[in-house]
Amino acid sequence: MTAHNVPNRNWSYPTAIKFGVGRIAELAEHCLASGIRKPLLVTDKALAALPITADARGILKAAGLGDAVFSEVDPNPNEKNMEAGIEVYLAGGHDGVVCFGGGSALDLGKMIALMAHQPGNLSVWDLEDIGDWYTRADASKIAPIIAVPTTAGTGSEVGRAGVLTNSTTHKKKIIFHPKLMPSVTICDPALTVGMPGFITAGTGMDALAHCLEAYCSPFYHPMSQGIALEGMRLVFENLVEVYENPGNLDARAHMMSAAAMGAVAFQKGLGAIHSLSHPVGAVYNTHHGTTNAVVMPMVLDFNRAAIEDRIEKAAAYLGIAGGFDGFRAAVMDLRAKLNIPANLTAMGVEAARLDELTEMALEDPSCGGNPVEMTQANTRALFAACM
Repeated sequence: MTAHNVPNRNWSYPTAIKFGVGRIAELAEHCLASGIRKPLLVTDKALAALPITADARGILKAAGLGDAVFSEVDPNPNEKNMEAGIEVYLAGGHDGVVCFGGGSALDLGKMIALMAHQPGNLSVWDLEDIGDWYTRADASKIAPIIAVPTTAGTGSEVGRAGVLTNSTTHKKKIIFHPKLMPSVTICDPALTVGMPGFITAGTGMDALAHCLEAYCSPFYHPMSQGIALEGMRLVFENLVEVYENPGNLDARAHMMSAAAMGAVAFQKGLGAIHSLSHPVGAVYNTHHGTTNAVVMPMVLDFNRAAIEDRIEKAAAYLGIAGGFDGFRAAVMDLRAKLNIPANLTAMGVEAARLDELTEMALEDPSCGGNPVEMTQANTRALFAACM
């Protein structure tokens, strides 16, 4: 046998996805097929009052599955939200979770399903995405999950993790378990039509960040590589359209695909975009995808030496002239058309806290997937460049 350079990697690809306009009508049957007879629908405060949520509740109620909702979900959910949700889940005798909304509701719903029946001596922080920590959980006690995204960004609907902010330290932690993968995901583009423009923009740029960072990650995962590249194409071709013409269901469908593709792709790795935006979001409560969009051009510059050839190939596929510089210019044009803030200062970030944010960025697991090694000095300089 000859010597080789192909590394050993562990790959896992997603769940059953029911994709298409109107597929929300199937919600009750997928609950029943997943063994859920008394679901708790977890959503956020704003979404709880909207007609799409009332319609979903009506579908469950008509099928005899109850009408229970938990909506005390912050934009960057924390363990207090989780504990309140678990209290409602246990008091109602529920047997599964329908995660309905954007990334915050999807992530928190997963955390409720994960922790509701775990032994009392196990903390959610014991299940951070480090090594094999997930084996500390009793997998048999994790409730079944149905995911229904109403935004097109995080891709949490096809992921095995959730992001939870520690309310004491203000640090975001990625909580992982293979059984956090929803048993069924319903991707109905019609549910995204009512998103406010800034949410459409921010979530869409989150999808782009996932695809871009996965594509640039140095790890070996050719399946993710191809998915990331096609996901970028869908964002560049459709995000401005849905921002300017919210009712375009074809473009909405392409963005919903791009969001799921980004989350599938980032099994390959994330990088500095996310390791910067996670602490900023945790400390300043900024919108995650919008924060990603703000730091994206500066991170491209930071990584240029390691990714220039790869980005030139992506630009060629995407029909963007000018190689790396053309790609960066296309990102800047996209940001301008979506009214993304120019820098972190415009988002309220204070220079006096950059040392603290740098420490948090270096602790974030995303930094391990960056093409250029992140150090105290270069990460602090990168934050400064984003101001």
